[in-house]
Amino acid sequence: MTDELDLPPGALEISKDRFYFAILCSKPKTTSGSHYFSIDDELVYENFYADFGPLNLAMLYRYCMKLNKKIKSFLMTKKKIVHYTCGDDKKQANAAFLVGSFAIIYLNKQPLELYRLLQAGSTNYLPFRDASFGTCSFHLTLLDCFNALHKALQYNFFDFKTFDVEEYQHYERAENGDFNWIVPEKFLAFSGPHQKSKIESGYPHHAPEAYFPYFRKHNITTIVRLNKKMYEAKRFTDANFEHHDLFFVDGSTPSDAIVKKFLNICENAEGAIAVHCKAGLGRTGTLIGCYMMKHYRMTAAETIAWIRICRPGSVIGPQQQFMVDKQQGLWNEGDIYRKKLQEQENGNRCAVTFILSGVDDISINDDESKTCGKEDLGLYSDDDNESIHVTQGDKLRALKCKRQTRVSGAAPLSLALAMLLSSLCAIVTWWIVCGSPVPFVLYFLDYLRT
Repeated sequence: MTDELDLPPGALEISKDRFYFAILCSKPKTTSGSHYFSIDDELVYENFYADFGPLNLAMLYRYCMKLNKKIKSFLMTKKKIVHYTCGDDKKQANAAFLVGSFAIIYLNKQPLELYRLLQAGSTNYLPFRDASFGTCSFHLTLLDCFNALHKALQYNFFDFKTFDVEEYQHYERAENGDFNWIVPEKFLAFSGPHQKSKIESGYPHHAPEAYFPYFRKHNITTIVRLNKKMYEAKRFTDANFEHHDLFFVDGSTPSDAIVKKFLNICENAEGAIAVHCKAGLGRTGTLIGCYMMKHYRMTAAETIAWIRICRPGSVIGPQQQFMVDKQQGLWNEGDIYRKKLQEQENGNRCAVTFILSGVDDISINDDESKTCGKEDLGLYSDDDNESIHVTQGDKLRALKCKRQTRVSGAAPLSLALAMLLSSLCAIVTWWIVCGSPVPFVLYFLDYLRT
């Protein structure tokens, strides 16, 4: 059989004569020279509202492990491996994200090269959007995601050789703390603690003490709270954690004064920083993103993409454009910061821990910076009533809890039963035809590996 007959029309070659990607109308027929697989119904994004991707870091890991096993399988040594998708525009975008990400991580492909290759099939992939209610005001493209992943690799934000997928999936669940690392050993984003551990409207709240063992184990020394007071900061400080309050309204953007203070706190912290608002998504992602733009010179879109890959639903509504507006100013601040660090390493006696004191007059925006007057000081007070009204953060974390309960309640059991039943039927059939189940068992074990 010729190579052409082993591949569906329009298949894109990702790795020469080995790995391909195809968008099809129906499930293809297997040939002697090709192996087809799809993840459309296996790796499914758990949305808040109209958001649909990109798939999170755990799903990307599982995809990469699955594909690597197929490539290494002795049964597929001479087969062309084709990842196909028959899904809608949203599933196509997520499938393309997985294919491109695998190529960047394992095939050393460049983001733009991958993006152009995927576009060669005359497919316009749907851009990703935020987790807000309304009309989408900011588009996140596949190229943004590929660039983010490429830079994350360069900065060692993740390593699939040591990545603990079970730990990731355990702690992202609401009942287990609802937190994710954004920058390893530097930033952890989490849902806001409560005065006491309890379940309220179906959502499990955790007291500050519930986080102490994990925080101490992973050298988290500083907590930054961005929402109104739901617990006493003394609970953390009495346990030898630093605690800072930088309140701004749920769903809004921070003032320059808050951004500057947040950066100063993070640059002077002895260990890692745990940041939270109510849901640990919007305000939390926005300020962590500001630090990333300053210190890693990532674009706003790359930063948003990486944060969402780590913690889906992060950075919402006007916060997206806010990050775009701050990008150049934060890059400039980062250049100055690194220059001063270099001067210090070359003999300057200025204390590194207070290096920002020399650039306090630098505006984070290209426009004139706001002075820290009464309007800014008011953002640190507890005058308004966010703590008693249902906010965007309340709705998002309630949705997260409900969807996780729905997914965990049915999928694993039904999938396991289906696999067991299918396996038993196949073994019995093979036994009847061949007189022995041994060859099939060997084949099946390798199949499970892939």
